[in-house]
Amino acid sequence: NRLSVGISASTMGVGIDASTTLNRHFMLRAGVDIMPGITFDSDVEMFDGEDIYSMDVNLKGDLKRTQYNLLLNIYPSKRSSFFICGGAYWGGDRFLKIEGQSQELKDMYTQYGDAVGVVIGDFKLPVDANGCVSAGIKVSNFRPYLGIGSGRAVPHKRIGFMYEIGLQFHGSPKVYSNTGEVIELKEDLDTDDSFSELLDKLTVYPVIKFRLCGRIF
Repeated sequence: NRLSVGISASTMGVGIDASTTLNRHFMLRAGVDIMPGITFDSDVEMFDGEDIYSMDVNLKGDLKRTQYNLLLNIYPSKRSSFFICGGAYWGGDRFLKIEGQSQELKDMYTQYGDAVGVVIGDFKLPVDANGCVSAGIKVSNFRPYLGIGSGRAVPHKRIGFMYEIGLQFHGSPKVYSNTGEVIELKEDLDTDDSFSELLDKLTVYPVIKFRLCGRIF
């Protein structure tokens, strides 16, 4: 019977959505969240086919992606602002894109050939003949979500505010490459880089969202 539209800012970027009331206890939300192209640089470790060692080569990580969502707010009472939220996100499975190129990588490829690679976590990413790396980290394309918050998805008045915290379940993240085969390294090889730390924490993704909405009718 009611419809609202909202804009939001969250740990998933900026979003826009529409919400409708199913009844006084249930409100359905559908929207899209866009993470802008936030980039960061990281020094990496190299593998020459036998050993891993640090090298002063910067790779750029890019978090840009677009996600769609369908969520259900459940309110314990008709006038309650507290809600429990459940639903799912999909799209944007390429969580992190990793790219870089350097003369050092090109020289290493000339010396070691396909054996050379960049180490991310327990995996070796291939380097091409021009010293380029093009890879990333993928998560599940369909990601369940659970959260809690305060505020009506369709406000009682014309303008409303809503905030929520929750967890998006990513599944087991996978490393991919656009230029060749990704190889898992032996367990006895020690690796240590910022991408490794990110990979270890990606099974769940914390969501904090602030939403401003207006009731259309």
